[in-house]
Amino acid sequence: MEMKKTIVITGANSGIGKETARELARDGSRIILACRNLDSANQVKDEIVQETKNENIAVMKIDLSSFQSIREFAKEFLSKEDRLDVLIHNAGYGGAFQKHKNADGIEITYAINHYGPFLLTHLLIDILKKSAPSRIVVVASDLYKLANVNLDNMNPVDTWPTYLYYSSKCANILFTIELARRLQGTNVTVNSLHPGIVDSAIWRHMPLPVRIPFSLARFFFKTPAQGAKTSIYLATSDEVKTTSGKYFIDCRDATSSLKSYVTDPEKAKACWEKSLEYVKFEPNDPKI
Repeated sequence: MEMKKTIVITGANSGIGKETARELARDGSRIILACRNLDSANQVKDEIVQETKNENIAVMKIDLSSFQSIREFAKEFLSKEDRLDVLIHNAGYGGAFQKHKNADGIEITYAINHYGPFLLTHLLIDILKKSAPSRIVVVASDLYKLANVNLDNMNPVDTWPTYLYYSSKCANILFTIELARRLQGTNVTVNSLHPGIVDSAIWRHMPLPVRIPFSLARFFFKTPAQGAKTSIYLATSDEVKTTSGKYFIDCRDATSSLKSYVTDPEKAKACWEKSLEYVKFEPNDPKI
């Protein structure tokens, strides 16, 4: 009998993450809802269990803005679970004008969208390799085209958060490209994706003047269920079981559409090396 997969989804208590978890639960996979808000995550767990009849759903606390919280999550996960087949970096944050730093002094948008997944991947890489073939899925965005990554300022605390959301999506794609290179031969794949413009909770962080036009345009947005389709495809489809380092839109390889500044392997490597300087790795942490 085929062993059921164990799947971790960050930010699975709403939007795309919730719909991804709902669909992936249907085949009996063990789903870990990795969320900051445990109350809403437990509500989603109950909803998914009732709908899918899959009781193998767990809620675990993680705050991707906090390196300490990420470490606590990884420690708890590794103490309880013996495999990890799919890691989906779904959680994201988009601010507007208010500038914030986390407890480690990192700008909050970059902390949640880039450095959080970067650290979490490192801490879970050994169990991913042990469980191979396994997959990592990174939810990026085509809005990366509105920005770039400044390798000379990878902690842009004085930059407008709206711009940094777009910039962090560039970092997601660069991260995917370099991670794929480093994982060659391990049978662990990683791909990034654009979910489309989705009517999700991420817009709630925008100020009123920005939310008004978005609310008028939301009728043209994808639903969270539609936005989740490419994440689900990359997590499960045999068509991409050996594909790595690619970028997908609407369940199709759209790597050729990427701008050159996010496909440059030297820039991807430099972004990785710079990121190592900001994430506080410890001597015994796994290396990639």
